[in-house]
Amino acid sequence: MAGLPCKLIAQVAFKAGGDVFHRLMSERPHHLSNVTPAKVQACDLHQGEYGTNGSVIEWKYTLDGKEQTAKQLLHGIDEVKKTISYKMLSGDLLETYKNMTITIHVETKDGVDFITWTVEYELLKPENPHPLSLIGFFIEFTTEVETHIFG
Repeated sequence: MAGLPCKLIAQVAFKAGGDVFHRLMSERPHHLSNVTPAKVQACDLHQGEYGTNGSVIEWKYTLDGKEQTAKQLLHGIDEVKKTISYKMLSGDLLETYKNMTITIHVETKDGVDFITWTVEYELLKPENPHPLSLIGFFIEFTTEVETHIFG
């Protein structure tokens, strides 16, 4: 499996409004440390502006009980299609995976908003685990954001 492209996808219904989620993730990710402090401790801007393709941000987050970092390039931000892609530049995840890209897509089906998380990656070694805990993190994160919005 090492060297082969892989993809994991999770889709979560989001009752708090997909537009709200998209704006939060693209334009205000630095607020997420207030929304889900047990998961996200910081999102710092290193280059460009939040919500702008080509910007570089660095996350400080907790995954599987461990504090981690991820420096990412924002690209694929599309306000009409409500998509955002983050290409991993450096961080803890790149010790296990390479060429990792995380895409968030907000879509509405039959009047219900859905948040779809797609993780595209390659394993560095065939014995490395697939990032199932990362997908679980995104599912929990989405529901925590929804709970925060509803108060």
